[in-house]
Amino acid sequence: DVQLQASGGGLVQAGKSLRLSCVASGFTFDGYAVGWFRQAPGKERNGIGCISKNGDSANYAESVKGRFTISRDNSKNTMYLRIDNLEPADTAVYYCARNTASLGVTCGRRLWEYADWGQGTQVTVSS
Repeated sequence: DVQLQASGGGLVQAGKSLRLSCVASGFTFDGYAVGWFRQAPGKERNGIGCISKNGDSANYAESVKGRFTISRDNSKNTMYLRIDNLEPADTAVYYCARNTASLGVTCGRRLWEYADWGQGTQVTVSS
């Protein structure tokens, strides 16, 4: 079975940094772009960014550019999301997913491009 499991969330103070991990299994990880999404309470799930299959290209939402960094280690079947200078507005459940709409060289941030959603990891930022 294809699985992507996000972890690393928790309760963090504003201004701190956090690194989330997404461990994938059940498919050839380095054959796909993967992406991060988040869903705040009462709001829709939105794309944060994505990374190409070999990790040489990333695509970020304008709202997170400069504070969020996506990377991947294909030898570990793992993608990472580093968030710097956390803000209370970053409070959300963070999800990772596999991009099934592209060949992996480029990627978009639209929900319909993705499948195999994991359960997500909660990030709560206190002010």
